[in-house]
Amino acid sequence: MQSQRAGNALAAFSFVLWGLLPLYYQYLPGADINDLLALRIIFSVPSMLLICWMLRQPLPVLSLVWQDKRSLLMTAIAGLIMCVSWYAFTWAMTHGQVLAASLGFFINPLFAIALAVLFLKERLSHAQSIAVVLGILGIGYQVWHYGELPWISLIMGSFFALYGLCKKNIKFDAMTSVTLESAILAPFAILYLLWGYSQGTSTALNADFATQLLYIGSAPVTLAPLVFFALAINRTSLTMVGLMQYIEPSLQFLLAVLLFNEVFDGVKAVSFGLIWLGLLLCTLEALLRIFKRSKRLQA
Repeated sequence: MQSQRAGNALAAFSFVLWGLLPLYYQYLPGADINDLLALRIIFSVPSMLLICWMLRQPLPVLSLVWQDKRSLLMTAIAGLIMCVSWYAFTWAMTHGQVLAASLGFFINPLFAIALAVLFLKERLSHAQSIAVVLGILGIGYQVWHYGELPWISLIMGSFFALYGLCKKNIKFDAMTSVTLESAILAPFAILYLLWGYSQGTSTALNADFATQLLYIGSAPVTLAPLVFFALAINRTSLTMVGLMQYIEPSLQFLLAVLLFNEVFDGVKAVSFGLIWLGLLLCTLEALLRIFKRSKRLQA
């Protein structure tokens, strides 16, 4: 029980940090996303090693890591999946699309439900079935009015759900898996930056020192919530993680509308409203299930 409470607290804290990330990326408007991704991957490795040292966590033992090739493969896949989700998220943050990022994480639970049905053979509850239908209606309403799919939101929501599924199939501890995700991709990121520098096309490497620090700083500021999320995922249930996740898009939504003055028109109000209604039904159902389980344990 104590471990689960710790997992819930870690999950909540990770989503608060994610929710506040738009504040950091406002200092990098129109950033080169490719350079940003490459520098984030490269500097994630020393950042993770520093975090391991601060938390007195043992460094990954390569011989033991190599023995579990399935977990190693899943770690590499998880790293690639997170890159796609993070790429879309960062583009939204640096191009005045914080509302799109918020929508992406609001619909993420719907993708998680779909993955559970497809890969874990779970059956949808009544509330989940209604939420999926409402989510499709919400996205469909935007497509009908705007004439295009909200690609950024869909990419973010689907790939982050895939990342969570991958993490459930990795036997390494949280710190090892997050470190390996970056270490596996770091050589490719270094080659990309070297190529960009040789061609004179690298925006980050040719920028002023303050801007370069902001690019490099994207590693620790995005790793912090990822580490807390990785620590939480094996200490609590996916249901609780799903409930906690609403913290992040709610904070981003408030920042987008109240601080960044993004347009929240009637179409988005209807779309968000339908999705919120479905998530509310799932939340109430999950809370009722937890309450009933607690009553049985006390009986």
